[in-house]
Amino acid sequence: MQITFLGTSSGVPTRSRNVSSVAVRLAQRAEIWLLDCGEGTQHQVLRSDLKISQIRRIFVTHMHGDHIFGLMGLLASCGLAGNASQIDIYGPAGLEGYLQACRRYSQTHFSYPIRVHTIQPGLVFSDEEYDVYCTHLEHRVTAFGYRIQEKDRPGRFDVDKATALGIPFGPLYGQLKRGETVTLADGRSINGAELCGETQMGRALVYCTDTVYCDGAVHLSQGADVLIHESTYAHQDATMARERLHSTSTMAAQVALTASVKHLFLTHFSPRYAPGSTVQLDDLLKEARAIFPKTELAHDFLTYEIPRQT
Repeated sequence: MQITFLGTSSGVPTRSRNVSSVAVRLAQRAEIWLLDCGEGTQHQVLRSDLKISQIRRIFVTHMHGDHIFGLMGLLASCGLAGNASQIDIYGPAGLEGYLQACRRYSQTHFSYPIRVHTIQPGLVFSDEEYDVYCTHLEHRVTAFGYRIQEKDRPGRFDVDKATALGIPFGPLYGQLKRGETVTLADGRSINGAELCGETQMGRALVYCTDTVYCDGAVHLSQGADVLIHESTYAHQDATMARERLHSTSTMAAQVALTASVKHLFLTHFSPRYAPGSTVQLDDLLKEARAIFPKTELAHDFLTYEIPRQT
């Protein structure tokens, strides 16, 4: 599970930072999932090592323009790039109507199926490898945070041990790899769990923006390997953050600390902290690290491979 930041500014793009989007690359299945899709996201994808043809799912947090204005351009380009696979889009009420209006007035016709899912708190997607959950955050409009939870995997199957036990190669190996108990032709009962190494614990990625500090973010983030949390403002601007229902660096760090996450990435920075300003982004990093030391500042095109738990 690899994350690439495609946009780390809030509200408007700057010369060095585009508006919100994060790509999650699932290499083992050649898929890319997007978290938000601000204006210019497709250009950011083209400037990265990601393949637009591999985009399979898009999870939208809320309906503000800096999180959705890139959707139509990206979806149109996916069709022109020969992406014949269905793209599933998840988000709050109003998202489907917005896309329908864009298609109608721009006379855009997609050459592949697009399915829009209106979400509610809880499980929004599940397959054999991943669960995706969402919960309400606290913002000026309905906003959701997402948790991508990789399911636990059986440990490495010991083929040599299975051969030594006289287990014939074939379908039984698949059952044993899944930890099931099988009965051999000679009557022996073999517990697959005894032929596998330690279970590989699933990784968890949490994405929280836009929001002020809230219990929903803490609950969603519990024990996550990586938390990506907005940090629009510095601590000295906490009053403004609360008024506008955004987070400060210290609020994001407090969520990470309370939820016992392993790694925190700050993103969604206000342009007011651009180079030359009295307060710099490094100051926000220092504020956060004073509470939660394992904090990093995200920047456009930063890539991070989430390590497996040991």
